[in-house]
Amino acid sequence: MTMASFGKLNDRDAAIRKLERIAEMNLHNTLRLLKHNIGNDIRVYRFSSKLIPLATHEDLQDWDPFAALKDAFAEVGRYVRDHQMRVSFHPDHFTVLSTPRQEVLRSSVRDLRHHVKMLKAMGLNATAKNNIHIGGAYKDKLSAAGRFKEHFDLLDPEIQKRLTLENDDKTFTAAEALEVCKATGLPMVLDIHHQWVNNDGEKPWELWPDILKTWTGPLAQADANPGQPLPPKIHVSSPKNSQEPRSHADLVDPAPLLAFLREIAGATPAVDVMIEAKHKDAALFDLMKHLADYESEGIKILNGASIDVSG
Repeated sequence: MTMASFGKLNDRDAAIRKLERIAEMNLHNTLRLLKHNIGNDIRVYRFSSKLIPLATHEDLQDWDPFAALKDAFAEVGRYVRDHQMRVSFHPDHFTVLSTPRQEVLRSSVRDLRHHVKMLKAMGLNATAKNNIHIGGAYKDKLSAAGRFKEHFDLLDPEIQKRLTLENDDKTFTAAEALEVCKATGLPMVLDIHHQWVNNDGEKPWELWPDILKTWTGPLAQADANPGQPLPPKIHVSSPKNSQEPRSHADLVDPAPLLAFLREIAGATPAVDVMIEAKHKDAALFDLMKHLADYESEGIKILNGASIDVSG
């Protein structure tokens, strides 16, 4: 539901009940998706940030949807815990901590707080993260990075310990994002597609030793079992075509991913790979089919969504 359609409903209380029914159906369908994933050995999943429509809209700040959705959120969280899934959110590109505008910062913090509320409503601890980008450069990348760090320091600890930071495809390179992670203690999610189209001349695996260290700090491993640390995460996708290199293709070309994994395998016990492809789970199934062709080259298929790579 959009705010425009919400506004057309004369009875505000009835409109809010409708929002809650939509949210409850979203959570029900999320649970169906999680069951589909477990049936296919997929244990890494990104929730939609739109589970509760209009939840952070300024005109609905007097509405608390979580009481009505308590059972639905709890059921999703219980399934995640029972199956030891690693889940996350990726707040949208309007959530930026590098902004010089206070109203945008307030909106961004409100959005991050909402994502934390959803994870807590599921009963999930801080191993469930919210992944964000640094944000815009505003014609001065150094100042923007500085503002990100200043604004990060002002966040509630509950928000801080659930954040990861990703390099983007136009503004902040992987090397620049890594420096911000070092300064803030945030774990870094390396997007190897973004790094390919926006880099400082380095190979992605050349940054990996320092990126790996960002996953050993207290923010990265908050609430993690000491005997079962949270694995680092990367994002993988393929360019749509040569004319649109930043856009995501339907499927994933296994060659760049395998080249990266082989380079880091010796120093990395485990890594979570988040696929960002237009065909979603079909892209994973296609990738696993192609990875099976490399079994004679040191690739071992462990199950429907995991592989072992010899260093």
